[in-house]
Amino acid sequence: MLKINLEFQKGILFVRLKGNLDKVTSKKLNNYLLPIIINYKVKYLVYNFSKVFYIDSIAKQNLLKEIKAINKNKGLFCGCNIPFNLYKNFNSLPILKLESEKEVLKTIVL
Repeated sequence: MLKINLEFQKGILFVRLKGNLDKVTSKKLNNYLLPIIINYKVKYLVYNFSKVFYIDSIAKQNLLKEIKAINKNKGLFCGCNIPFNLYKNFNSLPILKLESEKEVLKTIVL
């Protein structure tokens, strides 16, 4: 199961997750977020992974779809609060990795 909290703040869409990001949950999340990113031309997407316990390879592929949509909008995809045990999963993804949402707000100056 995956709980999702969305917040749009200062031009940045924050996605806070709690649970496992796997084949089933990432597809549902992707089906929900992609239309938002495309229709509202979201440029900045920040995932807070602090309460994510597991990520599989299918979830990484689904994250890539969101990254491509953000890049199409000439934006930036950030991941923050990535747990140590999951950090290696993000080495192959073209995302900006930051420590916290506070750091994201300092980094992305709108």
